[in-house]
Amino acid sequence: MKAFQSFRLDSENQCLWHGEARVQITPKAFDVLRYMVENAGWLVTQDELLEALWPETYVNQEVLRKYILEIRKVLGDRPEKPEFIETVTKRGYRFIAPVVDDSANEPSGLPGPNATLTAAPATEEPAIEQPLRREPAASEQQASSGERSVRKLAIIQVLAVVAVAGLGGYLWFARNRLNAPSTNNNSIAVLPFVDMSTTKDQEYFSDGFAEQLINDLAQVSGLKVVGRSSSFQFRGKDVDLRDVGRRLGVANVLEGSVRRDGNHVRVTAELVKTADGFQLWSQTYDREMNDILAVQDEIALAAAGALQLKLLGSTGQPVASTLRSENPEAYQAYLQAKYFAARGQAKEDLNKALTYSDQAVKLDPNYAAAWAQRSQVLETLSGLGLIEGNEGFRKARESAEKAIALDPNLAAGYLRLARIQMSHDWDWNGADLSLKKAAMLEPGSAEVAHGRAYLARRLGRLDEAIELYKLSIALDPLRANSHLALADQLYRVGRYEEAMAALQKAEELNPQLSSLHLTRGIVLFSQGRQQEALAEMEKETGEWEKLSGEALAYYALGRRAESDNALNKLIATHQNDAAFQIGEVYAFRGETDHAFAWLDRAYRQRDSGLPEMKTGPLMKSLLQDPRRAELLRKMNLPE
Repeated sequence: MKAFQSFRLDSENQCLWHGEARVQITPKAFDVLRYMVENAGWLVTQDELLEALWPETYVNQEVLRKYILEIRKVLGDRPEKPEFIETVTKRGYRFIAPVVDDSANEPSGLPGPNATLTAAPATEEPAIEQPLRREPAASEQQASSGERSVRKLAIIQVLAVVAVAGLGGYLWFARNRLNAPSTNNNSIAVLPFVDMSTTKDQEYFSDGFAEQLINDLAQVSGLKVVGRSSSFQFRGKDVDLRDVGRRLGVANVLEGSVRRDGNHVRVTAELVKTADGFQLWSQTYDREMNDILAVQDEIALAAAGALQLKLLGSTGQPVASTLRSENPEAYQAYLQAKYFAARGQAKEDLNKALTYSDQAVKLDPNYAAAWAQRSQVLETLSGLGLIEGNEGFRKARESAEKAIALDPNLAAGYLRLARIQMSHDWDWNGADLSLKKAAMLEPGSAEVAHGRAYLARRLGRLDEAIELYKLSIALDPLRANSHLALADQLYRVGRYEEAMAALQKAEELNPQLSSLHLTRGIVLFSQGRQQEALAEMEKETGEWEKLSGEALAYYALGRRAESDNALNKLIATHQNDAAFQIGEVYAFRGETDHAFAWLDRAYRQRDSGLPEMKTGPLMKSLLQDPRRAELLRKMNLPE
């Protein structure tokens, strides 16, 4: 008999005791526990457990994880702070509680003082960080029991077997950096689902359905999932999937349709190889609205399962769906909030997004994803100056923290908090921790990669920012803003030709993108091509961006009066949302006192652009001024 803490495991009689009471545990879960206790201290891989307990029988690893969850529940163990079973990233499990031999072999009492401790071997590998896949929260463990869990498990097992034919290859993400070719067999894009409703007024619903699938699949470690902004560019277009595969760099596409009639919903989904159009899996679901969340789970699990066995092998992680509302009305309000927030930065759309976010959390105060969405909208409104900044950011922070408190395993909560910590709080260490947590929960998220790039950029780690923006582009290749951000960082380190190439790509994707021509103009006059720079500035679509660019370009050409005119217009119209850019123009012109006056104003306004002064080439005239060091110190930025 083996004893650990207050538990005693009787292998001969297949019993587990807790003090004087016998613990209820299923036979196979007992076998898993017995094997781990007998190998206490050793790293036991998933393959080893499957081979030992299910010899010559195919069993999906999801079955093993199910028994690990059962054991943890029986022992009262917590995956985030384990006392008994430690999860070792992508490797397996280790039983970490001290185990003693109880020679008395009695079902009562605790080990005596002379019991022999079974120590971990001297060659034991050190424990490594917690796995990128999250363990379900307690509420999810309850929700995964019974009929729904069995249904999900069956889908994975059946479809994973189907996937074996014709699929192969690996995509590894190491520290969230891409180390593989642009097209990989274990890569997928989720296209926007087609609204097939008679009234054609359910686009918000079909879009939200597809976006949730993207978020679910992004939790699978080792699976490249293209971001929303890229895959949604194919909305409403009759496209050849081979062309989609080439443009997005993916080998597989998940597409489908949604037809809603009152409370009834029909969802059709299919997974297709882009190389040859071979259908890996398809399914049609007829459900009522109150069961629509289960359909999302089934599709995400089935798609991941169909890719997982061959592509991801033993290192693959199962889809773990985020904690969602079981209130259909709250869910619909949440989808409408996401729909309007994604339309752009128009005040009307953002106000609608906020109204629907408020409605969602009112209908279900425990809806973590809706709180995260509310935080995003409030942060955007505050950053654009459409609501009072400090109050808006305070409410955004509270909503993000509420989302995290309700579901610590929801990456969106940490991502939203990180954005506020960077844009308003200038809490760089806090933002770093928030982004690392988000990356652990959604290792394949383009949004997380973009956030990490943004942080590196603000801290002046430009080479790191460049690599992270490249990763973000690999995950979301048709997102014009990412190419623009990459160009800006390349310009800052003097890699002008590469910057121009990135700007060309951004323009191909969105010719009306604001700051596109401003950035290209700055690169041009950094190369001494002042007349071309002015021509670019005059094409700029953003208002303050154009005025700022003209003030810079005219000065570079020696046309001081015209530079003054553009600068005065900029001050008259944008002093409350472009104080940093005004200071930047003055710094470029060598007027340091005026520059610092506006930079101090930008600090008081919490201008999100102000940290850019640390690495901005246009600010060279300020480098030796002690006021610069003091301003950086106030923003918690290293010199």
